[in-house]
Amino acid sequence: MKKIEFILNDHFAEFVEDWDHKIYLLVGGYGSSKSYHVAVKLIRKLLQEKRKALVVREVYDTIRDSCYDLLEEVAEAMGVDGYLTFTTSPMQVRFKNGSKIIFKGMDKPAKLKSMNGVSIVWIEECSEVKYAGFKEILGRLRHPVLSNHIILSTNPVSKSNWCYRYFFQDKKAKLFILDDEKLYKERCVVVGKTYYHHSTVDDNYFVPQDYVEQLDDLKIHDPDLYRVARKGRFGVNGRLVFPQFVVEADEQVRAEMKNVQHPLEKNGMDFGFVTSYNAVVRMLIDHDNKILYLYDEYYSKDKTDPEIAEDIKKWKDILIKADCAEPKAIRYYKQKGFRIRACKKFKGSRKIYTKKVKRFRKIVCSDKCENIIDELQDLTFAVDKNGEIIEDEFNIDPHTLSAIWYGLDDYEVSDLKGGNIRNL
Repeated sequence: MKKIEFILNDHFAEFVEDWDHKIYLLVGGYGSSKSYHVAVKLIRKLLQEKRKALVVREVYDTIRDSCYDLLEEVAEAMGVDGYLTFTTSPMQVRFKNGSKIIFKGMDKPAKLKSMNGVSIVWIEECSEVKYAGFKEILGRLRHPVLSNHIILSTNPVSKSNWCYRYFFQDKKAKLFILDDEKLYKERCVVVGKTYYHHSTVDDNYFVPQDYVEQLDDLKIHDPDLYRVARKGRFGVNGRLVFPQFVVEADEQVRAEMKNVQHPLEKNGMDFGFVTSYNAVVRMLIDHDNKILYLYDEYYSKDKTDPEIAEDIKKWKDILIKADCAEPKAIRYYKQKGFRIRACKKFKGSRKIYTKKVKRFRKIVCSDKCENIIDELQDLTFAVDKNGEIIEDEFNIDPHTLSAIWYGLDDYEVSDLKGGNIRNL
């Protein structure tokens, strides 16, 4: 067939032609034309070579009105629709040269068991796909002759999403691949076998100006959505639980604590084992200035009580308030010489204790407490179906926050006008 001339947005020209990498990750804001250019890239490749491609979304029923319709639109715009046949039962795109595009939903994972002949996979809105689904595709994409490629396109949602943790950094796993700020600055970055591409609506020559203005208006009305939709950046999705949380160098935190006039020491412990973490948090309270210092931590998983007791034996002489739901564990630590007591928990205590922590004017965390930072710095409230926050549920299960709850169970921050405190 003759070569098709087709106008592309300049920022995507290199991406469309590049097939030197196994994984392509396109991160961008609304209207950046990333999905459009993925469709162009896919059609071009399948016109040039006989291949079988798979297009995936989390929910199969959303594919018809998104990827399928987009591919049809792009084929017509490219002037190659005469070489392609679109069918809806089954939903497929067939090429005259024998290439084929099939569509699957991750909500029906059994249908992914057979990926025979597939050499290219496009995962649209990959942040909505579960990590287990991505791993399934990654493990099954192995065409014996043709090069294998996975294209992922997404709006950059929360940094807690698996996409960010897999392709950029996962603090808890101590995994660092790429600083997302570098991607925003350089726009296209290659790390190993992965080609990263960042885009915003400014990269799309064909979008109406009034649409850009609508996105700009989000800066005032919905800052979270503005970050995602207009700037195309990962970050915090939702309302922060502790907006007063700050991280400082450990030396600075220690120096500030020495200057506290009437310091109160508090320590809390949350128990975990297989699916959750053991957490101990050491705290110092500046009650006069309503500042909570978080200066030391212990964090582990899959460890028995004897192993944990050995790990934290240096803290035998400090008073620790622990989860009262684990009386057997508390008794064990007492027998081993620890000063440990059961905390107070009651119906509604999660909400009350969270509000207590929020009443501190400032929460200062040492930069050596990596797990506290990982869990609390970007912690957001969960929301109900109406978008209203749920005051005792969060986007993750923060074990260090539980330890803080328990350690502060007998302390009252009070308001800025003062109040009584108890230091039992």
